[in-house]
Amino acid sequence: MTQTLSQNWDLDTFFPGGSDSQAFQDYLTKLKEDLERLNIRVKDMFAPTASDQLAGFSALIHEVQDTAVRLREASAFTSCLTAQDMKDNKATLLSGTVKSLRATYATILTNIERILTEIPEDLWLELVRHPEFEAISFYLGERRQAAREKLSPDMEALVSDLSVDGYHGWGELYNTTVGNMAIPYEDNGETKHLSVGQAQNKLSDPDKTVRDTMFEKWEKAWSAHADFCSDALNHLSGFRLSLYKNRGWHDVHKEPLDYNRMSGQTLQAMWKAIDDHKSYLLSYFERKAQLLGVEKLDWNDVSAPIGNVSKAVSYDEAADFIIKHFETFSPKMASFTKKVFEESWIEAEDRPGKRPGGFCTSFPDSKQTRIFMTYSGSASNVATLAHELGHAYHQHVMNDLPPMAQQYAMNVAETASTFAELIVADASIKEAQNKDEKIALLDNKIQRSVAFFMNIHARFIFETAFYEERKRGLVPVSRLNELMVQAQKEAYKDALGSYHPHLWASKLHFYLTQVPFYNFPYTFGFLFSAGVYLKAMEEGQDFENRYIALLQDTASMTVEQLAHKHLDADLTSTAFWESAIQLVLQDVNEFLTLTNE
Repeated sequence: MTQTLSQNWDLDTFFPGGSDSQAFQDYLTKLKEDLERLNIRVKDMFAPTASDQLAGFSALIHEVQDTAVRLREASAFTSCLTAQDMKDNKATLLSGTVKSLRATYATILTNIERILTEIPEDLWLELVRHPEFEAISFYLGERRQAAREKLSPDMEALVSDLSVDGYHGWGELYNTTVGNMAIPYEDNGETKHLSVGQAQNKLSDPDKTVRDTMFEKWEKAWSAHADFCSDALNHLSGFRLSLYKNRGWHDVHKEPLDYNRMSGQTLQAMWKAIDDHKSYLLSYFERKAQLLGVEKLDWNDVSAPIGNVSKAVSYDEAADFIIKHFETFSPKMASFTKKVFEESWIEAEDRPGKRPGGFCTSFPDSKQTRIFMTYSGSASNVATLAHELGHAYHQHVMNDLPPMAQQYAMNVAETASTFAELIVADASIKEAQNKDEKIALLDNKIQRSVAFFMNIHARFIFETAFYEERKRGLVPVSRLNELMVQAQKEAYKDALGSYHPHLWASKLHFYLTQVPFYNFPYTFGFLFSAGVYLKAMEEGQDFENRYIALLQDTASMTVEQLAHKHLDADLTSTAFWESAIQLVLQDVNEFLTLTNE
């Protein structure tokens, strides 16, 4: 089939010239000047104490929001540059400049928080009802409460400044190291050197020999870099723990829970419901082992394809399929998705030098998004593409809200993406051409459930245990390997024949500096979106506008409030999570029935 859609994104729309863009340099210069001026202004500003002073405060908040939008634009651009070519040293330098600007903005926010805490209670109640502030009252209240739990504004500003070269520097160094890694691979007698992203794709190859060979090289490569990764992980966590100690925070889950606007009770209810139903996945493991002709699945067999896997899906075919099935649920989402493909908002080319994984980032000043992935034609690639398009649509429906009402957390961000993925996965299964293809697609879908219920649970268990040990001192490589294998055995109910000791080194999410525990939000989003999906199946296109309303509220309330308002559900109870898990159990039962012969 003729390829008509570009697999390279268009970044020149924002700033022509890539990392050499003079327009971007000018944008950064103006942004830096505005940030410095705003920083001086808010540092010496007093809180409003009367109603007639709210107009001045409103003007300040508008200026802060405008600056935040431009900072997000700059950050998105450098993220795209470094992802598309991890050896682009100029892009890395630009990324460092943007991180420095973000530190200045963090100082501004700290002073905004100080101002918010100084507002008298009676005026505060008036402010949150004021038309100028109503849409962002939740965000302002959140910042006000956060300020009361932190250090003094001067100390928090110092933390932000020091974190650029200390805390964030470790994350950047990890990315640079991974970008320079090359893993050897024999292909028809020729030795190729694969990027981490390319090598990762080989770990799910249909041929077990290829999987086993690549997994051995994969472990060896990460073992060779383990000392450095251990340093990075220990220092990132050490920074956080020192900050927590000085703030008087004793629970390592406090920051990620606050960031995700969810309670510990909700997190516990979710994990309990999952743990209570893992036995169904063990039945799937046993059947899959039989089909693969092995006694017990190894780590690198879990994501191995089953059934008719020879069919590759071209990029154009994937685009048509996704748009078609988005249309059955939401014509608005389908129309938006068509625009994304046609206007080259996606970087999907399979080539060396790209960073591993996939992401969607927003350019709020331009009201656009960009999607990054490596597309090689697998069913998993199609699912990833749908996933990232869900992220893009989420931001799209938020574009006209005030910037402070767009700051949704990663758990609800994963809701829109996983919802889109579910639509496409189910459609793929229903349209399977034969039994073998249906089995293959079901297997692929169940693999993602395994990832959310077990792989991510293992990461959560590991990270929790690691932080407790890190409080007592540095954790060496050997112990990190032990903690990871222990976590994997617990999460997978000791059902595998081998494990991945260096997952703590190879998983980028442990080295992200936005927030720790960048794991459970994916599982939350998966199951929460399943709850949304159940509603959508009941109501069809009648649910479209309700879905948009739900997405638009994701930055304006806690997840418990969001579920109560739009789904009439209680997230602190296992009942909601168990109903969502039934979708997974249906897939497992169908897989077992189809493969019974």
